[in-house]
Amino acid sequence: MRPTNTEVPKAQQAKSSPPYDFQFVLAPGYSMLSLVTALETLQNANLCAGRQIYSWSLYSVSNNPDSSLSDLQFPCSPLAKCIEPNDIVIVGGASVSCLSNKTLNVWLSRYARGDVRVTGLMTGSIVMAETGLINDVPVTLHWQYRDMFAEIYTDAELSSRPYLSAANRCSSSGGVSAIDLFLDFIQQTHGEKFSANVAESMNYVTIRQNHQIATAEASARQRIGNPHIRVALKIMEENLEHPVSPKEIARESGVSVRQVERLFSRYLGKSPSAYYMQLRLRRAYFLLTQSELSIADISLACGFNNLSHFSKCFRNEFGHSPKNALEERVSPR
Repeated sequence: MRPTNTEVPKAQQAKSSPPYDFQFVLAPGYSMLSLVTALETLQNANLCAGRQIYSWSLYSVSNNPDSSLSDLQFPCSPLAKCIEPNDIVIVGGASVSCLSNKTLNVWLSRYARGDVRVTGLMTGSIVMAETGLINDVPVTLHWQYRDMFAEIYTDAELSSRPYLSAANRCSSSGGVSAIDLFLDFIQQTHGEKFSANVAESMNYVTIRQNHQIATAEASARQRIGNPHIRVALKIMEENLEHPVSPKEIARESGVSVRQVERLFSRYLGKSPSAYYMQLRLRRAYFLLTQSELSIADISLACGFNNLSHFSKCFRNEFGHSPKNALEERVSPR
């Protein structure tokens, strides 16, 4: 069972509390970047707390599987030795064909029940889908595998967000998004202030602020109760490459264009066009820093047919050009 949300007390006041343990299951060819960023986030939380509030253990179906950096490996225990998991993290990688494993599927079917949280990193969501763990819960994964996933798992709700951390089925899309996901886990347990301290200790404040804005906006559909605006938000989130007109959004939402404008002003404090533009630009920022696409391709993928217009809008939103954001890029593992 996961701990309740409390601010981390001083080390001398809580030395008796055992650390909360994550069980990482490493798939063949697992993403070293996803694993290391998750572990670094937990370790920095320990350092900020002044004691070990988190621990982790590594498991695999095979003995010490190769990572995305084949000459680097983490020693793992056999999966059969993990008999009472409480927080399972499946670390996938580029070797999608290796993710289908009967032993792992049977183990997950047995233990991923009740309050046990299951998280997929990089392509870990594919394992979750194979085992029937996602049901009506939206998932995300690395952008290179989205089309394949949507074609195979037609009933699954695929999100474009960098990470999802609601309920007991969570996921991240690879790259550094595991940092955001685990900072969110830390916040859920120990509060926003402590999570912010952990992010600061990792020198991750600036990019986290951008991701928090994207997360807050992309999750608005889950937070807002009005059915008309929920439909409008869903339409926007699902049509970033080919933006839908205000008239069409209003028609699909079952209200007038003017009513949509009033609803957005009331619930989000901005116009529909401004909100839609921010969604597209946040997606562009994510692709610029975490994919291998060119600026021109990203511009088109986010609904901008004119590169100079894209650059102008991007600069207005972030204060620097797409080229500057490209310098932050981390190659996918």
